[in-house]
Amino acid sequence: MHRVRWLLLLYSALVTDPAQLRHEFLLDPDVVFLNHGSYGACPRPVFERYQEWQLELERRPVEFLGRRLDTLLAEARAAFGEYVNADPDDLVFVQNATAGVNLAARAVAFQPGDEVLSTSLEYGALDLAWTHICGRARARYVRMPVTLPLRDAVDEIWNGVSERTRVLFLSHVTSETAVQLPIEELCARARERGITTVIDGAHVPGHIPLDLRALDVDYYAGNCHKWLCAPKGAGFLHVRRERQGGVRPVVISHGANSPRTDRSRLLLEFDWTGSHDPTAYLCVPEAIRFLGGLLPGGWPELMARNRQLALEARRILCDALDAMPPAPEEMVGALAAVPLPDGADAPLRSPLYVDPLQDVLLERYRIEVPIVPWPAPPKRLVRVSCQAYNARDDYERLATALRELTRGG
Repeated sequence: MHRVRWLLLLYSALVTDPAQLRHEFLLDPDVVFLNHGSYGACPRPVFERYQEWQLELERRPVEFLGRRLDTLLAEARAAFGEYVNADPDDLVFVQNATAGVNLAARAVAFQPGDEVLSTSLEYGALDLAWTHICGRARARYVRMPVTLPLRDAVDEIWNGVSERTRVLFLSHVTSETAVQLPIEELCARARERGITTVIDGAHVPGHIPLDLRALDVDYYAGNCHKWLCAPKGAGFLHVRRERQGGVRPVVISHGANSPRTDRSRLLLEFDWTGSHDPTAYLCVPEAIRFLGGLLPGGWPELMARNRQLALEARRILCDALDAMPPAPEEMVGALAAVPLPDGADAPLRSPLYVDPLQDVLLERYRIEVPIVPWPAPPKRLVRVSCQAYNARDDYERLATALRELTRGG
């Protein structure tokens, strides 16, 4: 009995060691990877399940797509719905959060002069999407300036509401600045005013707790390939029941005239948009199971562990760079951003924000971390991610490199 207990304790210590957990992921072992927030990282067991699904699809494609797919998608939705506390009938799988927000934006029946209120903290791709959609509808996209460090985010954002505000669009966790916005109170205020709410939750599942029933927004889009660690191309859109009639996929296919009555029109249309590989969606349950089993305390312990590491990483970087953190601790999850000394005031070569410093860190120090221009060049931030495979040493190594590169010391 004592020997069994000792072995269990030893096993627990091993699996919670970041160096051991690193082997569970497919990441290059020669690179210190501090950029989980951009595209995630798929663990070996989840990726193996992904390949198994793909083999099943290729062995019997007609059986898989023609006879089994709707049931398989329903099972995956049920598992994900349980994880985020949502009715599976209100969830559809999409390629990513950007696709989900675009679909929600297209579902809004704008009138000329309507306004979409957002902030200066939003993801650039979605600023472009809203600008495009509002332009076609003769509506207006309003980016409320938000200053960092944040003082009173609720009132600062809500001050942008006007009589013409039709939609409130916010990130739950901002991309560049890594700030968790107080969307609960803002969405509650919007409901009282009859304002439609669209939330970009790209960084949320697997990062911070998400309860979609309690949140009660109109549209919530997110990714499963980031912090939930599913394969790339697994995202979702959650739609309030009374809003579902206006949501249509970009590709209209057989679900549009299906005679079936056992599923809503929303599910029928999104479950089949033509031939494609749906296997990334089917891996979401395995990703939930695997990440939830990494630590003895399950998902709550993993999220708490990653958050504490992010706060520690932020302190290390602020000390090394003599910088002030851009947000209070209560607005930090497993992502943290820290201001850097100004860079070159030159055009970026990519919309994905590749600063030359980011290349130097990879080539010279073998550290992959995003350097983000914010609010605009030459101002910039370094944004670190904290996942199970990361440890304090990773951020100390980054701090040393940044000190050498930005101060010449």
